[in-house]
Amino acid sequence: MRVLVADDDTSCRLVVQAVVERLGHVCVAVDDGERAWEALQAQEIDVLITDWMMPGLDGPELCRRVRGLDTHDYTYIILVTSLSGSDDVMEGMQAGADDYLTKPLNPFDVQTRLIAAARVTSLHQQIIEFRLELERLNVEFARQARTDPLTQLANRLRLHEDLDVLRQSTRRTPRPYAIAICDLDHFKAYNDTVGHLEGDEALRRVASAIASDYRGSDRAYRYGGEEFVIVFEDETLAGAVTAADRLRGCIEALAIPHPGATTSGVMTISVGVAGWEPGDACDPDPEVILEQADVALYEAKARGRNRVVTAALAATAR
Repeated sequence: MRVLVADDDTSCRLVVQAVVERLGHVCVAVDDGERAWEALQAQEIDVLITDWMMPGLDGPELCRRVRGLDTHDYTYIILVTSLSGSDDVMEGMQAGADDYLTKPLNPFDVQTRLIAAARVTSLHQQIIEFRLELERLNVEFARQARTDPLTQLANRLRLHEDLDVLRQSTRRTPRPYAIAICDLDHFKAYNDTVGHLEGDEALRRVASAIASDYRGSDRAYRYGGEEFVIVFEDETLAGAVTAADRLRGCIEALAIPHPGATTSGVMTISVGVAGWEPGDACDPDPEVILEQADVALYEAKARGRNRVVTAALAATAR
């Protein structure tokens, strides 16, 4: 342990320092409260053994300052006093001390207090490590709960959380965005023909292509089954259509053989796109835009698949 000894009495300081070093701990010794406080702020101290009466800061005030520090680490405090009254001891404990020693100091008493301090600081360190691991696991579990296990894209839960954030941010600062829904063409026929394992592999390859294609500010999700959603933030509808058509071409270029395809013979996607820009009369709610993109997707399917259709074009067709 790193032990800080704060005492203006040289003889007492040397007694404590000798015991600390004999037990194999590192000792930092100062002769007043202000220097002790500076040392506590500058380095990690496991144990503070402080005199009650010192120049600068007295022992109880030093205890209060240590307990007021915003830190994960715990400093075990032993208050050394020549005051033997129970009220004085209680005052020191209420100020933040864990234990106390009375002068004149007995090396045996110092040693027993340090053994107890080592045990307590070890337990605190275990608690800190457990808490940090628990926090890490909570973050990991939260990530897993929002990640599709097959494709490693964000899932539907994460999509709706992000759309809620987008709704709030767009209301604060209006800016354009667009949403695309992609659906693998004739995917049921593909599964029926080549099997679900090959179907899963096709989904992974398509998801990888989607993840590689979009910009850092865009986000991709597996919406369910063979459907994927891409949210284009700070992007106009025209820009999103261009990006969606580029993606459509990338998926076709994968050349995944599709025995059930009626035209190209390879896996393709149909895409519906909808968007909102400041000044549009339509509702800027992303959930509404998502529904419009879904309608556009159905129109893309109706028009022969392997194409991109906008919500405006779908509305015209109806």
